[in-house]
Amino acid sequence: MDVSQLAWTNRLAEVARELRAESNDMETVLRAISKAAVDIIPGTEYASVTVVTGNATVETPVVIGDLAGQSDALQQKLGEGPCIRSAVGEETVWIDDMKSEHRWPQFAAAADDLGIASMACFCLYVDGDNFGALNLHSSAVATFDDDARSIGQLFAAHAAIAFSTVREKEQLRTALNSRDLIGQAKGMIMERYRLDSTAAFRLLAKLSQDSNVKLVDVAKRVVEAGPEDR
Repeated sequence: MDVSQLAWTNRLAEVARELRAESNDMETVLRAISKAAVDIIPGTEYASVTVVTGNATVETPVVIGDLAGQSDALQQKLGEGPCIRSAVGEETVWIDDMKSEHRWPQFAAAADDLGIASMACFCLYVDGDNFGALNLHSSAVATFDDDARSIGQLFAAHAAIAFSTVREKEQLRTALNSRDLIGQAKGMIMERYRLDSTAAFRLLAKLSQDSNVKLVDVAKRVVEAGPEDR
Protein backbone atom coordinates (compact mmCIF):
# COMPACT_ATOMS: atom_id res chain seq x y z
CA MET A 1 0.00 0.00 0.00
CA ASP A 2 1.57 3.35 -1.05
CA VAL A 3 1.49 6.56 0.98
CA SER A 4 -1.55 8.02 -0.80
CA GLN A 5 -3.57 4.84 -0.34
CA LEU A 6 -2.62 4.70 3.34
CA ALA A 7 -3.69 8.32 3.74
CA TRP A 8 -7.09 7.60 2.20
CA THR A 9 -7.51 4.49 4.34
CA ASN A 10 -6.75 6.47 7.49
CA ARG A 11 -9.08 9.27 6.41
CA LEU A 12 -11.87 6.78 5.74
CA ALA A 13 -11.40 5.25 9.18
CA GLU A 14 -11.58 8.74 10.69
CA VAL A 15 -14.76 9.53 8.76
CA ALA A 16 -16.29 6.21 9.84
CA ARG A 17 -15.72 7.15 13.48
CA GLU A 18 -17.22 10.59 12.89
CA LEU A 19 -20.31 9.09 11.23
CA ARG A 20 -20.86 6.67 14.10
CA ALA A 21 -20.60 9.59 16.52
CA GLU A 22 -23.30 11.40 14.52
CA SER A 23 -25.64 8.41 14.66
CA ASN A 24 -28.33 9.96 16.85
CA ASP A 25 -31.09 10.86 14.41
CA MET A 26 -31.73 10.22 10.73
CA GLU A 27 -31.40 13.77 9.42
CA THR A 28 -28.13 14.35 11.27
CA VAL A 29 -26.47 11.19 9.96
CA LEU A 30 -27.71 11.77 6.40
CA ARG A 31 -26.31 15.29 6.46
CA ALA A 32 -23.00 13.97 7.84
CA ILE A 33 -22.84 11.30 5.11
CA SER A 34 -23.56 13.78 2.31
CA LYS A 35 -21.08 16.36 3.60
CA ALA A 36 -18.34 13.76 4.15
CA ALA A 37 -18.84 12.44 0.61
CA VAL A 38 -18.17 15.90 -0.81
CA ASP A 39 -15.10 16.28 1.41
CA ILE A 40 -13.50 12.88 0.89
CA ILE A 41 -14.40 11.48 -2.56
CA PRO A 42 -12.32 13.11 -5.31
CA GLY A 43 -14.27 15.15 -7.84
CA THR A 44 -17.50 15.33 -5.81
CA GLU A 45 -19.08 18.79 -5.85
CA TYR A 46 -22.58 17.92 -4.63
CA ALA A 47 -24.08 14.94 -2.81
CA SER A 48 -27.44 13.61 -1.66
CA VAL A 49 -29.08 10.50 -0.28
CA THR A 50 -32.15 9.26 -2.15
CA VAL A 51 -34.70 7.21 -0.21
CA VAL A 52 -37.22 5.05 -2.09
CA THR A 53 -40.01 3.66 0.10
CA GLY A 54 -42.18 0.61 -0.48
CA ASN A 55 -44.98 2.65 -2.01
CA ALA A 56 -42.55 3.89 -4.70
CA THR A 57 -42.25 7.32 -3.08
CA VAL A 58 -38.90 8.97 -3.79
CA GLU A 59 -37.58 11.31 -1.10
CA THR A 60 -34.39 13.31 -0.58
CA PRO A 61 -34.19 14.16 3.14
CA VAL A 62 -30.83 15.97 2.89
CA VAL A 63 -28.79 17.44 0.02
CA ILE A 64 -25.43 19.18 -0.10
CA GLY A 65 -25.51 21.64 -3.00
CA ASP A 66 -28.41 22.93 -5.09
CA LEU A 67 -27.62 20.73 -8.10
CA ALA A 68 -27.97 17.59 -5.97
CA GLY A 69 -31.45 18.66 -4.93
CA GLN A 70 -32.45 19.55 -8.48
CA SER A 71 -31.13 16.22 -9.74
CA ASP A 72 -33.20 14.28 -7.22
CA ALA A 73 -36.26 16.43 -7.92
CA LEU A 74 -35.97 15.48 -11.61
CA GLN A 75 -35.90 11.78 -10.77
CA GLN A 76 -38.84 12.14 -8.41
CA LYS A 77 -40.79 13.78 -11.24
CA LEU A 78 -39.77 11.27 -13.91
CA GLY A 79 -39.87 8.18 -11.67
CA GLU A 80 -36.53 7.00 -13.03
CA GLY A 81 -32.85 7.79 -13.05
CA PRO A 82 -29.46 6.63 -11.78
CA CYS A 83 -30.18 7.30 -8.10
CA ILE A 84 -33.37 5.24 -8.16
CA ARG A 85 -31.66 2.47 -10.16
CA SER A 86 -28.78 2.33 -7.69
CA ALA A 87 -31.11 2.19 -4.69
CA VAL A 88 -33.66 -0.31 -5.97
CA GLY A 89 -31.26 -2.30 -8.15
CA GLU A 90 -28.66 -2.57 -5.37
CA GLU A 91 -25.90 -1.61 -7.76
CA THR A 92 -23.33 1.10 -8.40
CA VAL A 93 -24.16 3.37 -11.33
CA TRP A 94 -21.72 5.64 -13.19
CA ILE A 95 -22.39 8.37 -15.71
CA ASP A 96 -19.18 9.74 -17.21
CA ASP A 97 -20.81 12.18 -19.62
CA MET A 98 -24.45 13.22 -19.29
CA LYS A 99 -24.55 14.26 -22.96
CA SER A 100 -23.94 10.66 -24.09
CA GLU A 101 -26.08 8.92 -21.46
CA HIS A 102 -28.82 6.80 -23.10
CA ARG A 103 -30.25 4.72 -20.24
CA TRP A 104 -32.37 7.60 -18.95
CA PRO A 105 -32.65 10.02 -21.89
CA GLN A 106 -35.20 12.37 -20.30
CA PHE A 107 -33.27 12.67 -17.09
CA ALA A 108 -29.90 12.97 -18.85
CA ALA A 109 -31.08 15.82 -21.08
CA ALA A 110 -32.61 17.73 -18.18
CA ALA A 111 -29.59 17.10 -15.91
CA ASP A 112 -27.25 18.31 -18.66
CA ASP A 113 -29.29 21.51 -18.91
CA LEU A 114 -28.82 21.98 -15.15
CA GLY A 115 -25.06 21.71 -15.53
CA ILE A 116 -24.57 18.17 -14.19
CA ALA A 117 -21.93 16.46 -16.34
CA SER A 118 -21.14 13.26 -14.43
CA MET A 119 -22.54 11.23 -11.54
CA ALA A 120 -21.82 8.25 -9.33
CA CYS A 121 -24.52 6.47 -7.32
CA PHE A 122 -24.02 3.78 -4.67
CA CYS A 123 -26.60 1.54 -3.02
CA LEU A 124 -26.59 2.56 0.64
CA TYR A 125 -29.09 0.20 2.24
CA VAL A 126 -31.96 -2.20 1.63
CA ASP A 127 -34.59 -2.70 4.31
CA GLY A 128 -37.53 -4.76 3.09
CA ASP A 129 -39.25 -2.61 0.48
CA ASN A 130 -37.28 0.50 1.42
CA PHE A 131 -34.06 1.47 -0.36
CA GLY A 132 -31.42 4.19 -0.17
CA ALA A 133 -28.64 5.42 -2.45
CA LEU A 134 -25.72 7.81 -2.02
CA ASN A 135 -25.41 10.11 -5.02
CA LEU A 136 -22.41 12.15 -6.14
CA HIS A 137 -22.53 14.92 -8.75
CA SER A 138 -19.96 16.91 -10.70
CA SER A 139 -20.12 19.70 -13.29
CA ALA A 140 -17.14 18.15 -15.14
CA VAL A 141 -17.22 15.09 -17.40
CA ALA A 142 -15.45 11.82 -16.46
CA THR A 143 -14.79 13.10 -12.95
CA PHE A 144 -15.17 9.79 -11.14
CA ASP A 145 -12.13 7.77 -12.22
CA ASP A 146 -11.08 4.38 -10.86
CA ASP A 147 -9.57 5.88 -7.70
CA ALA A 148 -12.69 7.93 -7.00
CA ARG A 149 -14.86 4.87 -7.56
CA SER A 150 -12.81 2.71 -5.20
CA ILE A 151 -12.85 5.37 -2.50
CA GLY A 152 -16.56 5.93 -3.11
CA GLN A 153 -17.36 2.25 -2.69
CA LEU A 154 -15.39 2.05 0.57
CA PHE A 155 -17.01 5.23 1.83
CA ALA A 156 -20.49 3.94 0.93
CA ALA A 157 -19.81 0.77 2.92
CA HIS A 158 -18.88 2.82 6.01
CA ALA A 159 -21.86 5.12 5.45
CA ALA A 160 -24.20 2.14 5.19
CA ILE A 161 -23.07 0.94 8.63
CA ALA A 162 -23.68 4.37 10.15
CA PHE A 163 -27.07 4.55 8.43
CA SER A 164 -28.02 1.10 9.71
CA THR A 165 -26.97 2.07 13.24
CA VAL A 166 -29.17 5.15 13.36
CA ARG A 167 -32.12 3.25 11.88
CA GLU A 168 -31.79 0.61 14.59
CA LYS A 169 -31.66 3.31 17.26
CA GLU A 170 -34.75 5.01 15.88
CA GLN A 171 -36.62 1.71 15.66
CA LEU A 172 -35.68 0.96 19.27
CA ARG A 173 -36.85 4.41 20.39
CA THR A 174 -40.11 3.93 18.51
CA ALA A 175 -40.63 0.51 20.10
CA LEU A 176 -39.96 1.89 23.59
CA ASN A 177 -42.26 4.86 23.01
CA SER A 178 -44.99 2.51 21.73
CA ARG A 179 -44.60 0.29 24.76
CA ASP A 180 -44.88 3.27 27.11
CA LEU A 181 -47.93 4.59 25.26
CA ILE A 182 -49.69 1.21 25.37
CA GLY A 183 -48.86 0.91 29.07
CA GLN A 184 -50.32 4.35 29.74
CA ALA A 185 -53.51 3.56 27.83
CA LYS A 186 -53.80 0.21 29.59
CA GLY A 187 -53.50 1.92 32.96
CA MET A 188 -56.24 4.40 32.07
CA ILE A 189 -58.57 1.58 30.98
CA MET A 190 -57.83 -0.38 34.16
CA GLU A 191 -58.81 2.62 36.27
CA ARG A 192 -61.81 3.61 34.19
CA TYR A 193 -63.40 0.17 33.86
CA ARG A 194 -62.00 -1.54 36.95
CA LEU A 195 -60.20 -4.17 34.88
CA ASP A 196 -57.00 -6.02 35.61
CA SER A 197 -53.91 -5.64 33.38
CA THR A 198 -54.66 -8.65 31.19
CA ALA A 199 -58.27 -7.68 30.57
CA ALA A 200 -57.30 -4.08 29.79
CA PHE A 201 -54.78 -5.22 27.19
CA ARG A 202 -57.32 -7.60 25.65
CA LEU A 203 -59.76 -4.70 25.34
CA LEU A 204 -57.12 -2.60 23.56
CA ALA A 205 -56.30 -5.51 21.25
CA LYS A 206 -59.97 -6.04 20.43
CA LEU A 207 -60.46 -2.35 19.66
CA SER A 208 -57.43 -2.52 17.38
CA GLN A 209 -58.71 -5.61 15.57
CA ASP A 210 -62.29 -4.38 15.22
CA SER A 211 -61.27 -0.97 13.90
CA ASN A 212 -58.33 -2.26 11.80
CA VAL A 213 -56.13 0.32 13.49
CA LYS A 214 -52.65 -0.39 14.87
CA LEU A 215 -52.56 -1.14 18.58
CA VAL A 216 -50.25 1.79 19.31
CA ASP A 217 -52.58 4.16 17.45
CA VAL A 218 -55.56 2.91 19.46
CA ALA A 219 -53.53 3.46 22.63
CA LYS A 220 -52.67 6.98 21.49
CA ARG A 221 -56.36 7.77 20.99
CA VAL A 222 -57.18 6.49 24.47
CA VAL A 223 -54.44 8.64 26.02
CA GLU A 224 -55.38 11.72 24.02
CA ALA A 225 -59.04 11.32 25.04
CA GLY A 226 -57.91 11.64 28.64
CA PRO A 227 -59.58 10.34 31.80
CA GLU A 228 -63.34 9.99 31.88
CA ASP A 229 -65.17 12.90 33.50
CA ARG A 230 -66.60 11.99 36.83
